[in-house]
Parts: sequence; C-alpha cells; structure tokens
Amino acid sequence: MTTTTTRPRRRDRRYASPGAHAFAILLLLGTLLPFAWMVLSAFKTPMELNGVDKRLLPSGFYLGNFEKIADTNFFTYFLNSVIVAAATTTIALLLAILAGYGFARFTFIGNRGMLLIVVAAQMFPAVMLAIPLFITVKTLGLLDSLAGLILVYISFALPFCIWLMRNYFMAVPVETEEAAFIDGCSRFRALWQVVLPPAMPGVMAAAVFTIIQVWEEFLYANTFIDTDAKRTLSVGLNSLIGEFTTDWGRLLAAGVLVMIPVLAIFGYLQRYVTQIAGGGVKG
Repeated sequence: MTTTTTRPRRRDRRYASPGAHAFAILLLLGTLLPFAWMVLSAFKTPMELNGVDKRLLPSGFYLGNFEKIADTNFFTYFLNSVIVAAATTTIALLLAILAGYGFARFTFIGNRGMLLIVVAAQMFPAVMLAIPLFITVKTLGLLDSLAGLILVYISFALPFCIWLMRNYFMAVPVETEEAAFIDGCSRFRALWQVVLPPAMPGVMAAAVFTIIQVWEEFLYANTFIDTDAKRTLSVGLNSLIGEFTTDWGRLLAAGVLVMIPVLAIFGYLQRYVTQIAGGGVKG
C-alpha cells in the first residue's frame, strides 16, 4: 500500500522591479530631505546659517535658536492652534457621526442629492469660499475671534468627515443594531454602543484629517484674525519673517516645534489611516 504525501503549496510572491524600488527611494528622499534639512539647520549657529561658516551639518547642538523663540508670541500662537484644532475636531466629528449615520441608515427624500452636495462641497477651492465665509462670519459678529475661525474650519472639514463616516456605517451590519433594539436599546444608545465601536477607525482617520488640515491652514486664519494675540501658528510663524531681514534660526526652530505634535498624533493614529488605504471601507 503506497501513501502519497501532499506538499504544501507555495505562495507566489511577487517582488517589485528594481526600477520601482529606486523610484520609491527617490520619492522617500524627496519627501524627507526638506524636513531633515530644517531640523539640522535649527541647530546651526547664526554664522553657519548665514554662510560665513560653510558647513553642511551643524558643528554642534546649538540651542540659541530655540531660546530666541521665548522672545516672541510663539507659545500664544501654539495655544491658539491647540484650542482651534481640538474644538474643530470634536465638533466636526460629533456632527459627522450623526450625519453619516443618518445617510447610512435612513432613506428619505433628497438623500442621494444631499449626499452629492456633501461630496461636491469638497471640490470648491478655498479661495472661492473665502468671501462668502467672511460675510457670514462678519454677520454673526465673530470676526477676529477663535470661535469664528472654528466655525469656518468646521464647515471646511465636515464634507469629508460625513462621507467617511457614512461609508464606515454602511459597512456595519444592520443585524447587530436590530439585535440591540430587541434588547431594549434606543436609537442613540445603539449608535454609540453598538454601531460606533466597529467604525472607530473611520473616526480616528477623520480626526487625523481634520487636525492636520486645521494645524497647517493659513488662508482663513490670515483672513479672519487680525489681533496678534489670537493668531494661530501658521500666521504667527509668517509674522516672524521680517520685511528686510529674517532670523532664519528662530524660524527654523519654531518649525521644528510645530512639527512635533502633528508627527506624534499621526504616528499614534496612522494604523487607522492605513486601514482605509488598504481597503478597509466599503463604498
């Protein structure tokens, strides 16, 4: 009696071509080199930055540039940006969760048309919306205030967040929600305790998108804020550029400090963003 042994099938592995690897490396270097240059230059002495002492790398860790930041309103700008980013993200996510759930679970007249309007709202350039938003904020009496800037940023972030949350809620089986109704859950309780937990990757991805957009936004912050004490980081750093001379060391050091919160948040939440890139959302 002969026995036959079955060998495990080998998975076919496809490797990218050397040209694709070279292109990916060049793309990575092109992305990282400007940031690396900024970080290294932040530790250079004024003579090294001005070209008197021609060095590619700093001679040591010169901290004078970071000490000069204390002479500016940098920390006021930083606090304003934190307040605006936190408030915008919190309010936008709450509204997007409710709106996305409504689009995903309810059928009503104009459902698809309203969804198309939400998608189309992302296609307008920011410059085109500046004047209508300025008139709206002025009418509400919120010019030159963080509250007015937060309101503008919420309108800017909501379309993408609503679309993202709607797609994530569509991927959650309706049966789990119906089982919660049978157990006596109300609609809102089922949303927060049953439907929302599986959709948390979408919430975190929307939070990353909102924080990054608000943190780096310049046009609206420069348009709606006039008082120096209410400026955010993007406008505040621009004010460090003088008319005739610029202290590049101080500006580069401030740029390094601005990057740290965004890198920390993105590093912590990047796994949720990669889930979207990997096809974690069903349309």
